[in-house]
Amino acid sequence: MIDNTLKVAKELNISHKQVEAVVALLDEGGTVPFISRYRKEATGSLDEVQVAAVRDRVEQLRELDKRREAILKSIEKQEKLTPELEALINKAETLSELEDIYLPYKPKRKTKASVAKEKGLEPLAKLIFDQKSIDVELEASKYIDDEKLVANAEEALQGARDIIAEWINENQEARKVMRKLFEKEAVITSKVIKGKEEGGQKFKDYFEWEESIAATPSHRLLAMRRGEKEMILALDIAPNDEKAINLLQEQFVSSKNQASEQVELAVSDCYKRLLKPSMETELRVLSKQKADEEAVNVFAENLRKLLLAAPLGQKNVLALDPGFRTGCKLVVLDKQGKLLHNDAIYPNEPQRKIAESRAIVKQLCDQYEIEAIAIGNGTAGRETEKFVKDLKLPASILILMVNESGASIYSASDVAREEFPTQDITVRGAVSIGRRLMDPLAELVKIDPKSIGVGQYQHDVDQNSLKHGLDDVVMSCVNSVGVELNTASKELLSYVSGLGPQLAKSIVEFRNENGPFAIRAALTKVPRLGDKAFEQAAGFLRIQGAKNPLDRSAVHPESYHIVEKMAKDQQCSVQDLIDSVELRNKINLKNYVTDKVGMPTLTDIIEELARPGRDPREKFEAFAFQEGVNHIEDLKVGMKLPGLITNVTNFGAFVDIGVHQDGLVHISHLADTFVKNPAEHVSVQQKVNVTVMEVDVSRKRIGLSMKSDPFGKKPVVRQSSKPKKQKESVNEGDLQQKLNALKGMFNG
Repeated sequence: MIDNTLKVAKELNISHKQVEAVVALLDEGGTVPFISRYRKEATGSLDEVQVAAVRDRVEQLRELDKRREAILKSIEKQEKLTPELEALINKAETLSELEDIYLPYKPKRKTKASVAKEKGLEPLAKLIFDQKSIDVELEASKYIDDEKLVANAEEALQGARDIIAEWINENQEARKVMRKLFEKEAVITSKVIKGKEEGGQKFKDYFEWEESIAATPSHRLLAMRRGEKEMILALDIAPNDEKAINLLQEQFVSSKNQASEQVELAVSDCYKRLLKPSMETELRVLSKQKADEEAVNVFAENLRKLLLAAPLGQKNVLALDPGFRTGCKLVVLDKQGKLLHNDAIYPNEPQRKIAESRAIVKQLCDQYEIEAIAIGNGTAGRETEKFVKDLKLPASILILMVNESGASIYSASDVAREEFPTQDITVRGAVSIGRRLMDPLAELVKIDPKSIGVGQYQHDVDQNSLKHGLDDVVMSCVNSVGVELNTASKELLSYVSGLGPQLAKSIVEFRNENGPFAIRAALTKVPRLGDKAFEQAAGFLRIQGAKNPLDRSAVHPESYHIVEKMAKDQQCSVQDLIDSVELRNKINLKNYVTDKVGMPTLTDIIEELARPGRDPREKFEAFAFQEGVNHIEDLKVGMKLPGLITNVTNFGAFVDIGVHQDGLVHISHLADTFVKNPAEHVSVQQKVNVTVMEVDVSRKRIGLSMKSDPFGKKPVVRQSSKPKKQKESVNEGDLQQKLNALKGMFNG
């Protein structure tokens, strides 16, 4: 059997020793953040991406080994397992190769070939397959048998061809050749199902569509598959039939006589009835997996940028969830995000209680020493922003729009009900908006990532893969930032390395019963939190104000003795080392190297002492939309506006410009140069300047550009990005509208 660690090392271009170390640590219960941060000596300083890649690939290969064992047991039970066959199975490196070997031994339902064998036609099939010069009619007539339901020679020949077709289908080399042909030359063809034209307008682009499956981008494949699932489109994936059949005939037709003519017929039947459907199914699965992987990667990268958005920090915040008829729900939060007060004001239509609303906001700003006002960017958001700005509040009070995607999901969730059992959903929603400004990461972990609105066809991809990928991102972000042990919610704590929902709940309950943690070591007193969980989690938990300054840092407790030794050698305290760069510069790290602790860990310790508990997120910068541009009707072609990127996809980026409808910057307008991957040029939450290219008020479609001269020379598009064959011409203006329409599809 193949050594999985050797295979992974070769595939990922890292050493065998590194892979073995990662696998051992994972098998011992280590997490990706812990291994990459605190076990650099063992792994050769592999980062999170590399450690996760080893984990995922090893898991795949272990699943392959499970299937291998099941196949060996099945063939052994049939008493057909030979040493040669066992060796072949153990050498198989892919699931498709393994299944090809197993196919002849796989228990089958009744097939045309099995029926023909029951009629005693296998000897005739072997005779014909040898392709010697024989009179096939004469040989076939010998198998006419009323009892076996072989009425004539043609029925006998048909049965023999059915058997030959199955032999060809089960031939490993034939399947290998066909698989390669399908992967390289298969074309995906999409046609509208007759009578579904009117109801399937959102899939109009694919009513007559044809392109190489190898070149089909993930968003297009997922769109076509959704159209097929909704029974609007009919899809076919195959190479040229004639070429495929010719390849098989080259392999199996060895003569020019009556027997070989029968083999030719069997080859054609095999391809159309057996091989083609089988290969298409395989390719459908593989192409879907690839599209899913790309979509999950897009979603994960967007989510990472959103979670790591710059926090405002600990400020007294007044948050508003805007509305018209129902008014604006208002809440006041203290520096820790605790709800102090809630109210409702009606500054907008139809009530327009402006004076009363003004008095309430001003009085609350004075009473609670408000430092920032957070306004949700949904319905009535810009109108409410204008009302607040017109109050002429002190310049020290920041007035900021906050993306409220997912706030309504949170407000109706069990998490919100548990946190605010006596408040209604409007209060909970306003609290979420305010907290999201203060610390986006701490608040967004309470919401299902799929509800945040930064995905691409998130409901069409494999949900297990999506959850796995997004959980990895959330865990990575939470642990890279670190978590304040005495104030974190159980939702935030659950993503800390080694904890999970149950231990997070236990920590919060212990904290509520016994008061705040004074030292990290007190975590071991939490019920069911053992040594392993403490090892994995401790370095990512912070205790602000702790007596031991290392408890406020990312230095792991297992390394405290090293820092204490450094301080002793410098004849100072640990706090002195943190405060003095001169003292740290005097430390010779080589003096502290041991068989377990190397330079990577020691270097990390010194960096952490320089900035204990540092937050890797960027510094908060206020952003404001263009004054006077509040609705789509206010837009004019040629306008230049500031905007915030809300979503990045394979075909472009969506930008909030403050008019309650995101605009699309198509991939061809992201930069002056050719852009292949939008994620390499822009990211979620990025502040950008855009030019309005197109406005369709009736359809609420906005086309934007980030090019320096958007109305100048048309962008050059590489041929490879176009489909091979397109039966419907699309001009650039139409394409912009159609790509705009995709947003509604992939968020559906």
